[in-house]
Amino acid sequence: MIHMIAAVARDGGIGKDNGLLCHISADLKRFKALTMGYTIVMGRKTFESLPGLLPGRSHVVVTRQAAYGEAHDGIQVCHSVDEVCRLMADGEEYFIIGGAAMYEAFMDKADSLYLTEIDGVFPADTFFPEFDRSQWQICEREEHTAEEGKGHAFAFVHYVRK
Repeated sequence: MIHMIAAVARDGGIGKDNGLLCHISADLKRFKALTMGYTIVMGRKTFESLPGLLPGRSHVVVTRQAAYGEAHDGIQVCHSVDEVCRLMADGEEYFIIGGAAMYEAFMDKADSLYLTEIDGVFPADTFFPEFDRSQWQICEREEHTAEEGKGHAFAFVHYVRK
């Protein structure tokens, strides 16, 4: 199964200057809990924005840079989305964690979306792709107050493809 996971502002914003739009500690904890033990797939810029390898997860990084893997231990490098899809094993679960190009490329292939929908708009230069909500069913929604989000209300929403 292919899952996508992202924190998304009301206008679809997901990042600015290769960083998160805001810090919501519950979102980071949820990200860790959901992705632990699975393979995470990301673009090169997303990988470089991480503090390092995320423990307990296999890392697949998509980049056009031919020798990128030689300089980075602990990751598997793919040079195209098709290459990533060829390595995906049946019955395994994968999480697409960003950036925008990876979300766009995997949208038609994804089985579920784990979105943290933030009730706010922030300066952003990276956006989650628009998707046809009629093709998705909400199977879980958990609302959180602004106080829990330190200034921004948010909801954890799990969409499953119909």
